Amino acid sequence: MLVGLDIRDILIIEHAEIIFTNGLNVLTGETGAGKSILLDSLGFVLGWRGKTEIVRPGADFGEVSVWFDVDVDHPVKKILDENNIPWEEELLIRRVISADGRKTAWINGRRVPRELLIRLSPLLIEIHGQHDDKGLLDQRSHIHLLDMFAANNSHRELVKEAWKKLKKAEKELQDEQKKFSAFEAEESFLRYSLDELIRVDPKEGEEQELDAKRRWSEWCRKFDFGCNEMD
Repeated sequence: MLVGLDIRDILIIEHAEIIFTNGLNVLTGETGAGKSILLDSLGFVLGWRGKTEIVRPGADFGEVSVWFDVDVDHPVKKILDENNIPWEEELLIRRVISADGRKTAWINGRRVPRELLIRLSPLLIEIHGQHDDKGLLDQRSHIHLLDMFAANNSHRELVKEAWKKLKKAEKELQDEQKKFSAFEAEESFLRYSLDELIRVDPKEGEEQELDAKRRWSEWCRKFDFGCNEMD
């Protein structure tokens, strides 16, 4: 659950902190009051691309922090464990953008790349705009919803491990097939070379004899003699 949002030096906001409560929270205000800035700030801290123009004029950098209260079996925990990020009861995400456009992000005090924020974002919030598709219409979420309904986490992990083993076995098979093809090519070359040697039928000492004949023929052609073939 989204617990709080802290915004500093973003657009027209110098500093604003919002603490959310259980249930429905409603933010209202007239046009230009800054409601959209709150959503933009929330999107920015969760990995959306932020432009340098979002930094409040006169400030060196803008900063947004957001924290969530998540269960120990929440899907984000596995992602954090995979990236060696310490797990705490509260998930704290902080992202800073400087006036020159440089961006830096932290999760629970550990510096992280933007790609990790993007992975976590759909697991933490779902933002709907006036013309946005609803999450239930997003085909990418259907399998996740079906797994949640079926409560088949253990079976899903077994299938995941089996899939990894299958892909590993396929990769090993491809590697062995490449090696086998290389062996076949080498065998074909060796057989061809052997057939050529058999056809030529070389004799012991034949190389010196042929060399002598070659030299005699070259000498004859050089001096234009009508030489007979050497015996």
